[in-house]
Amino acid sequence: MVLAQLGGSISRALAQMSNATVIDDKAFADCLHEIARALLQSDVQIRMVSDMRANIRRAVNLDALPAGTNKRRIIQQAVFAELCNMLDPGKPSFTPTKGKPSVVMFVGLQGSGKTTTCTKYAHYHQLKGFKPSLVCADTFRAGAFDQLKQNATKAKIPYYGSYMESDPVKIAVEGVERFRKEKSDLIIVDTSGRHKQEAALFEEMRQVAEATKPDLVIFVMDGSIGQAAFDQAQAFKQSASVGVVIVTKLDGHAKGGGALSAVAATKSPVVFIGTGEHMQDFEVFDVKPFVSRLLGMGDLSGLVNKIKDAMPTDQQPEFMQRLIEGTFTLRVFYELFQNLLNMGPIGQVLSMIPGFRSELMPKGHDKESQAKIKRYMTIMDSMTNAELDSTNPKLMSESRIKRVARGSGRTMKDVTDMLEEYKRIAKVCSKLKKLPKNMDRNVMNNKDTLNTINNLIPKQLLNQIGGVNPLQSIMKQMGLKT
Repeated sequence: MVLAQLGGSISRALAQMSNATVIDDKAFADCLHEIARALLQSDVQIRMVSDMRANIRRAVNLDALPAGTNKRRIIQQAVFAELCNMLDPGKPSFTPTKGKPSVVMFVGLQGSGKTTTCTKYAHYHQLKGFKPSLVCADTFRAGAFDQLKQNATKAKIPYYGSYMESDPVKIAVEGVERFRKEKSDLIIVDTSGRHKQEAALFEEMRQVAEATKPDLVIFVMDGSIGQAAFDQAQAFKQSASVGVVIVTKLDGHAKGGGALSAVAATKSPVVFIGTGEHMQDFEVFDVKPFVSRLLGMGDLSGLVNKIKDAMPTDQQPEFMQRLIEGTFTLRVFYELFQNLLNMGPIGQVLSMIPGFRSELMPKGHDKESQAKIKRYMTIMDSMTNAELDSTNPKLMSESRIKRVARGSGRTMKDVTDMLEEYKRIAKVCSKLKKLPKNMDRNVMNNKDTLNTINNLIPKQLLNQIGGVNPLQSIMKQMGLKT
């Protein structure tokens, strides 16, 4: 997850304080010191760190707390609230409306990933039912129009630009007018990258804004630029009415503290974060769930939404029914992998489980796991319908394994490994047969059902989720009546 190192450091500071025999002023001060150091190491501006420290001290008065109060929880809540305040300026952002034309202008530093982010933003809204379009008003960078054209074609989004015209204002106006006529309800204007020392480019940005009259100006910020983020973001805010911020490149070695600085400088909320180069590497940014994941407290509602989004609505009941009946074939195994890939990077999904810290995920493990899943799916693509739908593991004889290995371009060991993994998961799913048939109608009113579910889930995982109550919450959000 993004800012994983920062989250791990803050979590450790809170854990050390929790392990202290007595929570006194010294333990509290040591905890604040470690949190402040973690923020500074993550490139958060020093003044912001100082203000945060002072605000937490004001919010928590240990001497005034009555006897028996859980001081650890009070301090954790204060840290949580202050991190939320740092990331949330408290003002709502403009939200495009389907069917109503909206012009969105993207501005940002050179090399911040602005052009790619434009397409991701368009693609995200396209999936939500919008009719987006892209206008390339970047005449400064060679190859900018080619890049936008390539991305837009791949995402099947209409685009406009010119190889001959050098006036970005003229291109922007022509593009916006054209897509208004074509009834596009989200017109995205990509502008030239610039930094605060380039007065001419900032003047050009003002001219494009005046000509197109955008409903929203989005500042795209490179998450790896560190302490410079505050000054650069402030310069953009003074030149254009920045409405929201999108932070990119948070999948690599970015410390990410600049994201906090950008919010403070622009007084604008972060709405999306870019976590990779692909279209799907684009997350909606919601402050409270994000901070909750950052501190290892999880995000159960986000996890449920990911599960729901990963699978078509009409297929959910049928898929769940097959799992409950314990009919776990290789075809169901394949569909399970498909849904898992649709949920996005595995590290992001795991970070939504309470108690899981992203820093525990080994570096590169995400890509390794996804490559393994795709390898298994390729093997299953070479199987016959009879093999995929069979519940008899003995059906896969040595000759069949050899044929599948040859057809998928993998080794016989790869096929055998995949079958062993299938048997292991099938064994777990077979226990679901113990669940009552009326589970989907009245699951949580039945104590026997709840006890059965508790017995099926490993104790360590149940403890990470937080016990029975969060389990009830998950099942309720999945549409099961309580």
